Amino acid sequence: MHLDLLTIGEALVEVMRTDIDQPLDQPGPFTGPYPSGAPFIFAVQAARLGMKTAAIGAVGADAFGDCLRDQLIADGLSVKGLKRIADQATGIAFVAYKADGSRDFVFSLGAGGHLSADMLDPELFADLRCFHLMGSTLSMSQTALEVCRGALEMARGAGALISFDPNLRPEMLSPEGARVVFAPFIAAADIFIPTEEELLQLMGASTLDEAIDQLLAERPGRVIAVTRGAEGCSVYSADGRIDAAGFPAQEIDPTGAGDCFDAGLITALLEGKTLTEAAQLGNACGALTVSAKGPMAGAKDRAEVERFMRDN
Repeated sequence: MHLDLLTIGEALVEVMRTDIDQPLDQPGPFTGPYPSGAPFIFAVQAARLGMKTAAIGAVGADAFGDCLRDQLIADGLSVKGLKRIADQATGIAFVAYKADGSRDFVFSLGAGGHLSADMLDPELFADLRCFHLMGSTLSMSQTALEVCRGALEMARGAGALISFDPNLRPEMLSPEGARVVFAPFIAAADIFIPTEEELLQLMGASTLDEAIDQLLAERPGRVIAVTRGAEGCSVYSADGRIDAAGFPAQEIDPTGAGDCFDAGLITALLEGKTLTEAAQLGNACGALTVSAKGPMAGAKDRAEVERFMRDN
């Protein structure tokens, strides 16, 4: 199959409130479904940038599963890794937005939380260039963690680069627990994409420089991109540090910004771009993502991303 990028994790759809400050515990209008799930947002953005991409996950044999599958097909992704589970409903997240920018969620992972070893088709890993993992997926269950460990070994056996975004969700796994669970994935990561807070928590370091030095000492060839939301990012390597400012954006829906940043950064690195170019592409993808309602609606194709970068 010769994929550029492969990822794995929670597949779901989102249904969201139509306006601000509409609580989820009261009757009111919704809009959706929108195809979602952090690994799948990442995969779609990468595909729109021109990468040959697939994602491993599960949906129910229902209309919401069709919604996500149809989106993947429309974007040219392989659906070889997408499993249908007949006796489980597709995962769903109900989302409400608050005036202060925060969000409330009600999740039901359903089929989206069911990963199994039989989903790790060796064909997906053959000659794979990069395998991307997220901490949210590792935090779903012990079974999901074991499947991801197996997938990590298959990817390393295929000679693929490993990228890891901690995507730490304290409601699913405490920072102390994540430090243990995530350790093998951080150790294997050629590309590591944490926030500064995640980096300090997971490395048990008191300063950013201490954490960076430890990571580069363990694996001198790795790239570490520390994300700072609207402010942009800093990228570290054995050659030093580069800082890339964020692009201006009108925030409508923040869901998926980090996932699209990851896709932009990794795409550029796979294309042999400089760290500065990679950081800028990641920042642009993240900024565009928040400008549209729907997790994948703001994930733009390569021409539109590059036009946005030129204009800003």
